[in-house]
Amino acid sequence: MKNYYRSLFLALFLAALQSNAQVKVPQVGVATSRTNDSLLYTAGYDYIEEGVQKLLSPAIPEDTFRLQLAQLRKLKVKVQACNVFFPGEIRLTGSNVNEQQVLTYVDGVMARAKQAGIKLIVLGSGNSRKLPDNYNKDTATLQFIDLCRKMAVVAGKYDCVIAIENLNSTETNFVNTLAEADAIVTAVKHPNFKLTADIYHMLKEHESPDMIKKARKNLVHCHIAEREKRTAPGSTGDDVAPYIAALASIRYTGRISLECRWDNMATQAKPTLEYMHNQIKTAYNSKQL
Repeated sequence: MKNYYRSLFLALFLAALQSNAQVKVPQVGVATSRTNDSLLYTAGYDYIEEGVQKLLSPAIPEDTFRLQLAQLRKLKVKVQACNVFFPGEIRLTGSNVNEQQVLTYVDGVMARAKQAGIKLIVLGSGNSRKLPDNYNKDTATLQFIDLCRKMAVVAGKYDCVIAIENLNSTETNFVNTLAEADAIVTAVKHPNFKLTADIYHMLKEHESPDMIKKARKNLVHCHIAEREKRTAPGSTGDDVAPYIAALASIRYTGRISLECRWDNMATQAKPTLEYMHNQIKTAYNSKQL
């Protein structure tokens, strides 16, 4: 009988350990140049989010792109996502949209993303999507949804996801909240067109963390920074905890990119990551109770 209870206790203990081991949390990376690879590797980050214009743009000569592919393979912290999708001269709203130009550009970016092993492109591009003066917002919204659906089809050919992000009203005048971005994604209704929740922009627009819960079905990616000066989380004490808690409440296990300004990345990178890990650990452990 004593051996029976000992075996039962051991089985329960191992089951508890296994259960805890299965708790998944988000990866934490940095939106920055891949030249910071060594610094971020030493600090312990999971990935880099690089800019499309620096890495995947069709405007980059082929020989330069090939050289960059070779560099990517040597990185210790891999590039897993890209932002800054469109250059400002390519219009996504208004009467001057050249649909063929847009889709040809998207095809070129996606073809290179596939070669680079990158499967997520963030659609911010505030200048490209900015509404021209006196342009009807409802008309622009329908136009944008139709164009995004066509972009999603192109992305699907290359097994890549476009994830639109909310941008605050000081940066653009179109799709300024997570609620608006989520509505666009819902209307596009395509598996290769999803949602990035930018917590910095949510803070700027005073948008509730509860919107993250409402957008859970479309959410695949996150950006974060403090509100006042877009500083790294933990720098000045801006409270991002409610937003991390909202992510924990929906069991979000994707990526969270620090898209912030650094005073000195070399000295700030590690303590910032420790701050993020503590925030995530606190939020996600509380949801396991």
